[in-house]
Amino acid sequence: MTIKLLAIGKTDSTHLQELIAEYEQRLKHYIKFELDIVPDIKNVKNLSEVQQKEKEGEAILKRLQPTDVLVLLDEQGKQHTSIEFSSYLQKKMNAGIKRMVIVIGGPYGFSDEIYQKAQGKLSLSKMTFSHQMVRLFIVEQIYRAFTILKNEPYHHQ
Repeated sequence: MTIKLLAIGKTDSTHLQELIAEYEQRLKHYIKFELDIVPDIKNVKNLSEVQQKEKEGEAILKRLQPTDVLVLLDEQGKQHTSIEFSSYLQKKMNAGIKRMVIVIGGPYGFSDEIYQKAQGKLSLSKMTFSHQMVRLFIVEQIYRAFTILKNEPYHHQ
């Protein structure tokens, strides 16, 4: 299975970019992982929240393949412990999914069309984090999940 992380907008912080890259590198030992950054929508000042979500949704849809399993990082999504998340990923792999696309939306969330297409929603926390921090958190949690599945000492119980 390939896990693709799709995120709206670039990461400004070089420190975060370095940490994300470190976990991307670590993940190569376990699974094919891709990070795809959707460029920020231009002229957002002239767009309503709904219009911005629709434009971001169109950009997301262009990057999907028909067989992709789309999972949204969403405040209304299911929360897992790290061990539960590792089991969730194992079930997806056991189901024979070729590519799971986890999407970090823009500042207003997702368009209705994206919500309808999604096959799952995950939440990292009830707290709100910057979209840039969320990238690091989800990549680290994916890495942690694979170390749990391989019984490696990264995660302590």
